[in-house]
Amino acid sequence: MLNIIIASVLGIISLVAGFIALHNPKLSVGIIATGLVSLIASILFLLLAAPDVAMTEAAIGSGLTTVIFFYVLNKIRQGNA
Repeated sequence: MLNIIIASVLGIISLVAGFIALHNPKLSVGIIATGLVSLIASILFLLLAAPDVAMTEAAIGSGLTTVIFFYVLNKIRQGNA
């Protein structure tokens, strides 16, 4: 029962973060919201007893992808793209 409540709350937070990522005019806020969606997905994978998928999603999905997005955004703003 507790897992269902936690998964529901995380799903709602993920939907809100996805909405923010799509509709916010600032790119940096969109990148952070996208990383949050990925981090919540990794927590949901952990709740579903898939720790290997959760670790991969946390490392690649929310960690590395967010860093790469910020790197590219910085390069675009500098004009070195």
